[in-house]
Amino acid sequence: MTHVIVHTWRLLKWARTLARHGALQGLERDPNAPARLRRLVRLARVGARVPASPRYADAFEAIGPAAVKFGQTLATRPDIVGEEAALDLYRLQDALPPLPFETIRPQIEASLGRPIESLFAHFEVEPVGAASIAQVHRAVTTDGRTVAVKVLRPGVEEEFARAIDTYEWAAAQIEAQDRAAGGGEIGRLQPRLVIATFKRWTARELDLRREAASASELAETMAAEPAFHVPAIDWARTSGKVLTLEWIDGIKLSNRAALVAAGYDLPLLAKTLVHAFLRQAIAEGFFHADLHQGNLFALPVNRIAAIDFGIMGRIDRRARVWLAEILYGLITGNYRRVAEIHFEAGYVPAHHDVAEFATALRAVGEPMRGLPVKEMSIGMMLDSLFSITRDFDMVTQPHLLLLQKTMVMVEGVATALDPDINLWDTAQPFVEEWIRTELGPEAAVADRIVADVKTLYRLPDLVRRIEARFPAPGGAPPAPPLREIEIVRIGGGWRYAAVAIATAVASVAATWLVIG
Repeated sequence: MTHVIVHTWRLLKWARTLARHGALQGLERDPNAPARLRRLVRLARVGARVPASPRYADAFEAIGPAAVKFGQTLATRPDIVGEEAALDLYRLQDALPPLPFETIRPQIEASLGRPIESLFAHFEVEPVGAASIAQVHRAVTTDGRTVAVKVLRPGVEEEFARAIDTYEWAAAQIEAQDRAAGGGEIGRLQPRLVIATFKRWTARELDLRREAASASELAETMAAEPAFHVPAIDWARTSGKVLTLEWIDGIKLSNRAALVAAGYDLPLLAKTLVHAFLRQAIAEGFFHADLHQGNLFALPVNRIAAIDFGIMGRIDRRARVWLAEILYGLITGNYRRVAEIHFEAGYVPAHHDVAEFATALRAVGEPMRGLPVKEMSIGMMLDSLFSITRDFDMVTQPHLLLLQKTMVMVEGVATALDPDINLWDTAQPFVEEWIRTELGPEAAVADRIVADVKTLYRLPDLVRRIEARFPAPGGAPPAPPLREIEIVRIGGGWRYAAVAIATAVASVAATWLVIG
């Protein structure tokens, strides 16, 4: 009973803050919201001066750090909060007053297990930035390297745990009320799943070793893009609460005047950013999901560096193929072929019509192709594409919504650098080459070879299984373990093994004949 009172009290306080900023108007007016929830909302706004235009971001900032992070999560889900709220939540800056060094120092030393003086020759007590989860200090290691030291705010894990506990309780109550009312929009939006996603993201951000690992992995995958730099991790000075990495001495991409004064090629920087993101999202399936201007720096020779790897996205190969095919189809206007590929791959259920799907794709692509470059919007295009996924029973995955948010960010940064950039022309060579490499005849042959070699590799185990199921006549003991594929006996289960081996070898031979 006590926890119910605690959760209810927290929710009332938060609801009061949200109501004062007009952030609950939509929920109060939504006929699909449970009646008890609408009554709670009305109670929360009693006596409050509700602004005419909701200020969602301001409300979340007023509630506290955990709410800021939750608001950033909701900004990636316009399907839940609506386009207007999602757009406003993008304003969340995640900035807080820094904690004094006397509070941070014990956290560093306890986490790394050594005094600061034994790790750093110099440590600046004034942070260069502070956010809801951590703050960053500049330092010089004992071997002379300039580094950035990111330190979790003491007590932040407990604060987030309390908030998430209440979020989970509230989501369960809302779903239960929705079921009791016969089910509706609330159930379809799955509040508990939304909170589970937020909890997973937060757990990743609250463990700085995970962020370090993400940066290290991204650096490996981006080796093919030397113009995009990922800072090196100092693993000896990194723990769950402290992250030490290479200091980036560059100009923020948000400072256009400084970039121009320093002689940077802004159109080239814009193209570099777009190419880097496409490689991450389409070619590698692992992307930096917080590529706003504050996390991007220009380095000498028109290179770009990224920081802050707390939010990363992953896309499986099937989703990447889908995205690349859609982009290429929209670029070239070959909507029919793109539709056919989706049906052939089973992305769209067979009961739908290919021609109708092609028409839906055309409805998205043609308006974009006809617009001047400055008026094109990848964000608008992706929003329309996700509408198509619903209309044609294609399951929309949460990581694709995260991708949408990131693509909108990249588009915004790129056009701020070069208002005349042609995003289609910039993307086409990369997407075209990836499709040719991944889906062309050479890729099909390569995939077949890999599959057949794996089959051959599994054959000894297959033979043993057949031997056990079909023993030789007379009850002879089983043959000794096979060290290589060899048929030492004919008869019984070995006939099945011979057929399997012959089939696999023939398949590999046929594949190599095709190559030849």
